[in-house]
Amino acid sequence: MADDSNTNNSGAIGSYTAVGDSFTEGVGDPGPDGAFVGWADRLAVQLADRRPDSEHSGGFATGDFRYANLAVRGRLLDQIVAEQVPRAKELAPDLVTFCAGGNDILRLGSNPDDVAERLEAAVADLTSSVGTVLVCTGFDTRDVPVLRHLRGKIATYTAHVRSIADRHDCPVLDLWSLRSVQDRRAWSDDRLHLSPEGHTRVALRAAQVLGLDVCADPDQPWPPEPLRAPGDVRRDNIHWAREHLVPWIGRRLRGASSGDHVEPKRPDLLPL
Repeated sequence: MADDSNTNNSGAIGSYTAVGDSFTEGVGDPGPDGAFVGWADRLAVQLADRRPDSEHSGGFATGDFRYANLAVRGRLLDQIVAEQVPRAKELAPDLVTFCAGGNDILRLGSNPDDVAERLEAAVADLTSSVGTVLVCTGFDTRDVPVLRHLRGKIATYTAHVRSIADRHDCPVLDLWSLRSVQDRRAWSDDRLHLSPEGHTRVALRAAQVLGLDVCADPDQPWPPEPLRAPGDVRRDNIHWAREHLVPWIGRRLRGASSGDHVEPKRPDLLPL
C-alpha cells in the first residue's frame, strides 16, 4: 500500500523529472532572474544535497544529480500525457513527480471519475519505465473563493489518486492534508497558485514523503496575523476578481491557456 511517509533510500535518487502543469512549473514563485522556481525545483535541491559522495566518506556530492522539469502552465491531463509522459519515459529518471488533472477538474462539466481513469493509465505506463512515480492529490479548497464550490469534485479526485497510488505502489504527496496551505499567505495574489512560502512548504512535504530529513516542519503554524477590517477584505476581493478571476474566466470561454506558446523550462536532465 502507498504510504505518505515513504522510507525509500533518497540517496539512491540520482535523477528526477517533474511532470505537470503550473503547480509543478512553479507559477507564483518567481526567482531572481524572473523565471519561476516552485516546489519541484526546491525538492530537486534537497535531493541533490543528500546525494552520497562516493569518494569522501560521510560527505555529499551534488554534481552527479540531474534534474528536468517538463511542466507547463495551463496543461490539461491529456496534453500532459501526450507531451510530457513520453519525454519522461525517454529520460528514464530514478524519480518522476506526476501532478496532473487539476485543470481538468476546474472545468465545467468535467467528471473526476473519468479524469482519474485517464490518470491511472498514464501512471501505469510511467511505472513500467521509471524508478519511482510520486503522485499528488488535490488541495482542500474549502476556504478559497469560487473554488470552494468545487470541493466535492476535488475530494472525489483526491480519493481516486490515493487508490491509484495503492494499486501501483506509488508514494503520495497528499496536499489535501497539508494544513499549512489553508492559510491565505500560502497563496499568491491570484489565489490559484502558491506563494513562494507555499511552494517551500510543499517541497518540504514532498521531501518527507521520499524519506528525507527536512530542516523545518511543512505544517508549522504561521505567525499570528492581525485581524483585517471587513472593508479591506472586500476591497481585496474586488481587486482579485477584476485582476485575476475575470481574465481567468475569459481564457476559459475563449479556449485559451496561459501556457500557450510556453515551453518546458528544463527539458533535459541536467545538473543543478
